[in-house]
Amino acid sequence: QVQLIESGGGRVQPGGSLRLSCAISGDTFSTYTMAWFRAPPGKGLEFVAAILPGGSGSYYRDSVKGRFTFSRDNAKNTAYLQMNSLKSEDTAVYFCAGKRGTLYSGSYDRDGAYNIWGQGTQVTVSS
Repeated sequence: QVQLIESGGGRVQPGGSLRLSCAISGDTFSTYTMAWFRAPPGKGLEFVAAILPGGSGSYYRDSVKGRFTFSRDNAKNTAYLQMNSLKSEDTAVYFCAGKRGTLYSGSYDRDGAYNIWGQGTQVTVSS
């Protein structure tokens, strides 16, 4: 059974940083397109970032470009979301998602394209 395990959420002041981790077990991590989605309070799920299996491409929602960096270490079966210059509007439950194979434009930002999901981790940005 393939599982995603997230860690790294917490509470931070505006302007601070956090790093989220997403580890996979039960399958070959290097073959997966990985993504992060988030659910802000009172809102629906929204795309944050995606990274292709070989790390050859990474994609971000406009509001996090230049602040968030999505990377992967295939040797450790783990993906990382480095979040810098955090803002109050980044407050949300963050979910890691994965799909075996390569997702292209028009797919990687849709939650329905992913078939495995982590349990979610809370990120709170507040003074």
